[in-house]
Amino acid sequence: MQADTGTSPYRVLARKYRPQDFAGLVGQDAMVRTLSNAIAQGRLAHAFVLTGVRGVGKTTTARIIARALNCIGTDGKGGPTIQPCGVCENCRAIAEDRHVDVIEMDAASRTGVDDIREVIEGVRYKPVVARYKIYIIDEVHMLSRNAFNALLKTLEEPPEHVKFIFATTEIRKVPVTVLSRCQRFDLRRIERDELAKLFTDVAAKEGATVEPGAIELIAYAADGSARDGLSILDQAIALGGGAVSAQQTRDMLGLADRGETFELFEALMRGDVAAALARVGELYRAGADPIVLVQDLLELAHWLTRVKLAPEATSDHAAGASETEIKRGGDMAQRLSIANLTRAWQMLLKGLGEVQQAPQPLAALEMLIVRLAYAADLPTPGDLVRALRADGGSPATAGGGNGSGVSAAPHPRASAAVGPSIGSGGTALAGAPRAELDARPSAEARTEAAPADPQTFEQVVALFEARRESELRTRLLNNVHLVAFEPGRIEFRPAGAPADLANRVGLLLTQWTGRRWVVAVSQTEGAPTLAEQRRAASAKRLDQAAEHPLVRAVLDAFPGAAITAIRDLNQPLAAAPAEGAGVAEEARPTPGDTGPAGDSAADLVFDSDSELPDGDESR
Repeated sequence: MQADTGTSPYRVLARKYRPQDFAGLVGQDAMVRTLSNAIAQGRLAHAFVLTGVRGVGKTTTARIIARALNCIGTDGKGGPTIQPCGVCENCRAIAEDRHVDVIEMDAASRTGVDDIREVIEGVRYKPVVARYKIYIIDEVHMLSRNAFNALLKTLEEPPEHVKFIFATTEIRKVPVTVLSRCQRFDLRRIERDELAKLFTDVAAKEGATVEPGAIELIAYAADGSARDGLSILDQAIALGGGAVSAQQTRDMLGLADRGETFELFEALMRGDVAAALARVGELYRAGADPIVLVQDLLELAHWLTRVKLAPEATSDHAAGASETEIKRGGDMAQRLSIANLTRAWQMLLKGLGEVQQAPQPLAALEMLIVRLAYAADLPTPGDLVRALRADGGSPATAGGGNGSGVSAAPHPRASAAVGPSIGSGGTALAGAPRAELDARPSAEARTEAAPADPQTFEQVVALFEARRESELRTRLLNNVHLVAFEPGRIEFRPAGAPADLANRVGLLLTQWTGRRWVVAVSQTEGAPTLAEQRRAASAKRLDQAAEHPLVRAVLDAFPGAAITAIRDLNQPLAAAPAEGAGVAEEARPTPGDTGPAGDSAADLVFDSDSELPDGDESR
């Protein structure tokens, strides 16, 4: 049993300094101005919905609205006011959470339709002592769908003596039918300078000495939430015994020193893996959280990018940064390229999720550091392409290294990753011979192989294949029944194709050929698709082959045998169909190739599991 010390129980700062009127609200000027005008003009809505992140004052604002609507003044004759007196019985009872006509309901614990039914039953009765009966429903988005439906009619036409005030952090989960019946107020995040002023005033009232750097760190960690910031300030005062320093606050929050974050980021941009890992180890042993470290690096990369593009952004620096660090960040931003900064941002953003989900966050952070350091001094894809096309160029040196301007000596691992210089007798890209690289057809060569101005529908499909438009080529092959074709105009009936296929095909053909192409959709049956035509030609060719006397003799000699493919002997041996290849692709007819039934010679591929006939020694 706790001993009676004769003093009142301690109240945390977040409750002790909760605003009691609109003047005490921080950073919500637009909402206060709207409510002031509404009360002054007598234009009070019957329902309000307050939304915003946690800790910006949604429930507090709801209680202030309840006091403003029910205040009767010090003389007991006042009406609704934007400045509740705080001394009348209604104001004091609402502030102490004991007013009979102000009902607060937590929708997170009372989500069902039965709970809402109690509200519906209660609105029929007039308030006992107050001017309005007010229902405050916190976390309203947690109500079930049936509960929302049960509330709709009452919410649309409530009695004149009833007001609803909803509060939620997830406004998108509230049905539109409910939102349309309410007056909505979006409580914005509180700016850091406003939070810093609030925390400074609270610390002075508590008799605590807090360094300005500690106030900035607390305002940064609060992330726009006054309640979160007051809770952190309460903890910091308890930790420091009334004297709070920036270093104590940084250790308590698990934040890295701002200068250390700069050092780590600069080591990463230099590609110095050893220095970066050593810096991470020191920060971790000093108490820095791996997740917070990645978040700090993300914030720094974002800020440096803003400074690079808009130098005036240096004034909006992160919490705790000194003037020296601001100057240092500006210099670093000028020496780094946008490509390096955006690549670092993307890798850090992906790595943050890995660190958060990893069973060992430190190990995940170190692997992220290794990836960042290795990627920092690699050339860009554009540099590699230019180097490969240049005669004797080296990807490792193309484009001037990392383009960051941060001094960095060549690293052996960069040369190994990119490959040796391409020259006579040299290799590139993990040992691939240059002759093999040059032998591969380039995109330009494949494009030139197709006619620049197609004269047939088949040539149109070939042009899309040469231009590497695989999706559209597949659609044209399998989902288009050609109705009419002439150069510059295509008419077809789509079958299972996207609705925008005609527009896309027409735009690309116009762009590639330099003349206008009209691609129209028709309801006429049209010809079979090219894929169907090829399958039919393959089947016909196989039937013709099966009717050849020699083939028929082989099929009769080997019961169960079947023709699986037909190859033109005029083609190179490398073009022979692979073992087990499908008929539809390998048996595709070629110009001048009539198979065994025609004049051209052909090689037939058989498939048989049967034994040779008895007495037949040949195979």
